[in-house]
Amino acid sequence: MLFYTEVADAELCAGELKRAHFKVSKDLVLTSGQFTEHLKSRFYDVVVAEYPAPNWQGMQALEALQKIEKSVPLIYVTYINQAEITGKLTTKGAADCIEMENVGHLPTAVRRVLNENKLREQRDRAENKLRHSEARYRALAGNLMYGICRWNMEGKLVDVNQALVTMLGYASRKELMAEDLTGAIFLDPSIRHQILEGSSPESPVKPAEIDWKRRTGTTLKVRLSGREVQGERGDIEGYEVIVEDLTNQRELEDSLRDQASKDSLTGLANYRGLIDVLDREIKRSQRTGRRFSLLLFDLDQLKRINDRYGHVTGSRALCRLADALSVGCRDIDTAARFGGDEFALVLPETEVEPAKLVAQRICSALAADGRDPKLSVSVGAAIYPQDGQTIETLLSSADRELYAMKAMNEAPQARGRIRVP
Repeated sequence: MLFYTEVADAELCAGELKRAHFKVSKDLVLTSGQFTEHLKSRFYDVVVAEYPAPNWQGMQALEALQKIEKSVPLIYVTYINQAEITGKLTTKGAADCIEMENVGHLPTAVRRVLNENKLREQRDRAENKLRHSEARYRALAGNLMYGICRWNMEGKLVDVNQALVTMLGYASRKELMAEDLTGAIFLDPSIRHQILEGSSPESPVKPAEIDWKRRTGTTLKVRLSGREVQGERGDIEGYEVIVEDLTNQRELEDSLRDQASKDSLTGLANYRGLIDVLDREIKRSQRTGRRFSLLLFDLDQLKRINDRYGHVTGSRALCRLADALSVGCRDIDTAARFGGDEFALVLPETEVEPAKLVAQRICSALAADGRDPKLSVSVGAAIYPQDGQTIETLLSSADRELYAMKAMNEAPQARGRIRVP
């Protein structure tokens, strides 16, 4: 692994990977010259680069990697907490972008990009066989991993391999070829161009990904890549295409994204998910002029519960609060657990008084859920934009109110009572 960042940040990243049971062999570079030299002389599974880098401007780390034409995934780490920056970096070709305050997500990102790189290398090898050798294509016809098919100029299937028959759930090659599976795919010049040109590793054209239907009616996500088939006189007679099933890969990617933004214990959004939602709500409020509310909840006396009843009961108490939040809010609201016993609720287009009613409803539902031990929460509220115009100031405002109330709730004479802002 190659790190192009400050020493302390590189050690922090490497530490997170080691805690996730990665075997990390790393090189650290601090200048653009060292970066280029290491890339040319050594092999790396992943490059982790800081953005913006102290000794390099813009996205030149990514540009240098692309110029050398090595298919090594690059992950940016940044102290800039802006969704636009993250989107820009990934659009330009970065495999992922991790905020340093969420560096714990780095192992998940590395695992995902390494898996994608392995699948891409397997696909490229298969595509090169198809592109450069008719003999190799015939060998692939018996391949059990990739579907192989041939279309004529009218877009009708004239040959398929058994792997494609199995992939699509048909009983026989004859049954599959009788179906109008291809439709107008090759009659559309843009899709045809994407299938033929996107199969080249050096091509800037994105490979074609299409939803097909299995015989059972379920959806299959496939990537198509192929070449033209020329007749004896040099004219085009049809097309030979590799069909790669991406369904499991896409499900894995969705699962990893879900894990990165959700709390594993409660199923609510985690800190990263909360920040994303607050960022979107601030932007929407700036467009529409409509306010939104942020409620912070802190479970009272969690340490006492853990000490007296055990950590299993403590975890159940957190889940009970998560249930109360989920039941007590609308579909457009977002509940999150962003700390040990700290929860949040984002209420779009909600003013002060309605937010207080929501807080009261959740507090009452938790206190009356009929389970032991009895639970109570402290609550803090903040309204955008009057209590804060950034994520940081909004959280700080609600946090101050929450801990003022928590001090009151945890006073001996106040236990058992419910207070809301």
